Amino acid sequence: MPSYREHLSVPVSWWFGAAGLALVVWWIFALATPAWVALCAAVVVAVAVGFGLAQYGSAAVEVSNVHLRAGSARIPLVHCGDVAVLDAAETRALHGPQADARAFFLIRPYIHTSVRIEVLDPRDPTPYWLIGTRHPHELADALLARRTG
Repeated sequence: MPSYREHLSVPVSWWFGAAGLALVVWWIFALATPAWVALCAAVVVAVAVGFGLAQYGSAAVEVSNVHLRAGSARIPLVHCGDVAVLDAAETRALHGPQADARAFFLIRPYIHTSVRIEVLDPRDPTPYWLIGTRHPHELADALLARRTG
């Protein structure tokens, strides 16, 4: 059983934006084409954008007994070093001007806080993982508890 699990789902406002886009597409087509064409175009846009949002928001962060999973990447907990909770400004800096190109990032633009995990594996060139999370203290606590327990 995972001690921590979070889905990095997109905010509700993005879904409203997708619905608004489908409505605009319907309106544009409704002015120039038959109603069934407008409806089909709106449905295609709604399904495509909805699928894209669902896929983008399906990334998960999970701490289990043996590993940390962020999206499709995994790292054994024995290779996790220091854990630092970062606020919005620190996250922006470490993902932007202070970023190491070799680092692993799982960041979403709508999540402003993160956790930085040092990688201790000497065979891995990745210096750290930067994982965006809505609950950085809970993620850090879960990592520290599993690593020391």
